[in-house]
Amino acid sequence: MMSRGFTDLLWDYAVFIAFIVFSTLYPLWSRFFGKKEKTKADYVFGLGNISMVAMMLSIARGTLGVRSVLGYPSELFYRGTAMWETLYGMVTAYPIVCFVFIPVYFNLGVTSVYQYLDLRFNSRLVRCLASATYIVRAILNQGVTVFTPTVALTTVIGIPYWVSLVAISVISIIFNLLGGLKAAITADVIQTVTMILISIGIIIQSMVNVGGFEKIFTIPAENGRLNFFNFTGDMTVRVDTTSAWLGQLFMSMSIFGCQQNFVQRYLSMSTFKEVRRTLMSNIPMVIGLFSLAWIVGLGVYSVYADCDPMSAGYTNRMDEILPFFMEDKFSYLPGVLGLFMASLFNGALSLNVSNLNSLATVTWEDFLAPLPRFKGITDKQQLTIIKFIGSVYGVAIMGVGFAVGLLSGVIESSLLMTSATSGPLLGVFILAMLVPVANWKGAAAGVIISHIITLWITFGSLMVNKETVLLPTSIEGCTNETFSAGITKPSRSWLLANTPLEIESDFSYLETPREPQLTETESQFPESLYAVSYMYYSLIGTFITVVVGTLVSYLTHHSDDAYDHKLLHPAVYRLSKMLPGKERRYVPNPSIKPKIPSDDQCKVPIDKLEQDNAAFDGKNEGLEEKQPSADVFVVNLTNDLKKAESDRTAINSSRSPNELYRKLDEELTDVRT
Repeated sequence: MMSRGFTDLLWDYAVFIAFIVFSTLYPLWSRFFGKKEKTKADYVFGLGNISMVAMMLSIARGTLGVRSVLGYPSELFYRGTAMWETLYGMVTAYPIVCFVFIPVYFNLGVTSVYQYLDLRFNSRLVRCLASATYIVRAILNQGVTVFTPTVALTTVIGIPYWVSLVAISVISIIFNLLGGLKAAITADVIQTVTMILISIGIIIQSMVNVGGFEKIFTIPAENGRLNFFNFTGDMTVRVDTTSAWLGQLFMSMSIFGCQQNFVQRYLSMSTFKEVRRTLMSNIPMVIGLFSLAWIVGLGVYSVYADCDPMSAGYTNRMDEILPFFMEDKFSYLPGVLGLFMASLFNGALSLNVSNLNSLATVTWEDFLAPLPRFKGITDKQQLTIIKFIGSVYGVAIMGVGFAVGLLSGVIESSLLMTSATSGPLLGVFILAMLVPVANWKGAAAGVIISHIITLWITFGSLMVNKETVLLPTSIEGCTNETFSAGITKPSRSWLLANTPLEIESDFSYLETPREPQLTETESQFPESLYAVSYMYYSLIGTFITVVVGTLVSYLTHHSDDAYDHKLLHPAVYRLSKMLPGKERRYVPNPSIKPKIPSDDQCKVPIDKLEQDNAAFDGKNEGLEEKQPSADVFVVNLTNDLKKAESDRTAINSSRSPNELYRKLDEELTDVRT
């Protein structure tokens, strides 16, 4: 797009390199001069000393992803505000995850969130199905994520896409080897703060160009860009208010509550109270960051309302509108373009780092650790293996990124795979937490059948000729002075013609825009099912998993399906005891151990920590003030007593589990006294 040479871009290159070096070395500073990760828990959970503000920014960053930078502004420019209403689903998901998901597995002592499924169903099959779903989805997503900024870098400042791809992958692997979750969160914070500053700069520049802040809203409104609360009742519409809310709600619950990289952040905190405060405080932050990206889109549209760069032939794809704006309107300020490109680069980098950490942890805990070959190895050896696994995933993701650059069809397939796998993953966790009758046979059947049906719908939708309808744009105001000096119409290379910039987003940018064709033909089954908007895929998958899982579990229930009541949501457990009929059999699980941080990790006194966590069992015994060492002793003794009572159950079958619990409570009372 620009005809500037190397000397004109010298400041941009300098700022680009300086920012990448800073955002890479600063998060790793503590690795060389501070406290190092000595154990697997340190690496996975970030040493337990991550501030709440940093955690909030990291969660918000993971929530919005790269699409908040490039996807939302172009979505508003060419399609309007329909996708803005996905915010309703995101906001609704936060309290549900906070009060339904987190209380269940926060204090179970698990490292992988899918380890919870193994405890609940006593089935490695269910655990591995969920883990494999996450791993495949994460690899495909990360492959297209790391490729996302490479096209912009190639188009704007001339860096070959393979150089950017290799650089992102190599730096990610270095992060994986030298840092843990704490380094990834620090990188997220740097990225989030940078994008906030750049977004504010874009909005200010737009105000200067159009002549006031209010015109950023009035111009798009006059041209039909602001259209909210559109309830069509048609499930085949790409997105309306209903599908935006429901679809994003179920997808967000799957991501926030069932995905390792998010849950890993929750479990790195000391108490449930801290998790709750962080998640609920994150709602206004996500609303602000989410809206900021759309206001950027309003500003860009207000500037180009009378001269659309894509219609005028200056850009090839919708997603190029924001990089074009940065080139065009900030050409007078050396280095700003380089900072913007560096933020795109760092955005893909920080997402890749956190996902490598999570992928390696899940692979080790769910697939390798149970193998006899790895039994009895030291904690340090486990940490070495996890870091090696993360490096392997870094290379694999880079390979997927190269495949994306060569085969544009991989992009759409990975996007559809992501939406299709959210439902089965969410459904199996709902079965585990909220359906007492659910067993491993029902859970496995629900996940498998849901995957088959949703994938059938997904790939069937590729056969449907869906219309790409864009809102009208204008080139009537284009003059020789509309764009800055040096802006030229680009040549249409094969790579740019076949690869979108924003690949990670939920938006279909893969079809050439064309005028809608009005047809009166009525679709027949299964074409009518294939035409359903992909926004509903997560809802459909969740519904199928829960219904099939519940029915199969009810038909195949057996006394061997007993499990520890702590694996249910406390409210569901209390409700199940109030229902009529035969009382469900629960057995204590000695593998469930309270989370006890070390002395240097404690953010609150241990007595308060235990009081906070006691709420998960639905009772608070008013524990007395104790020293940390005494608490650790009591907790360890409690676990030993639980194990002893569990062993006694197998010998003395004449006693019911309720009698054993009463006996255990009596012994614990004596110990505390």
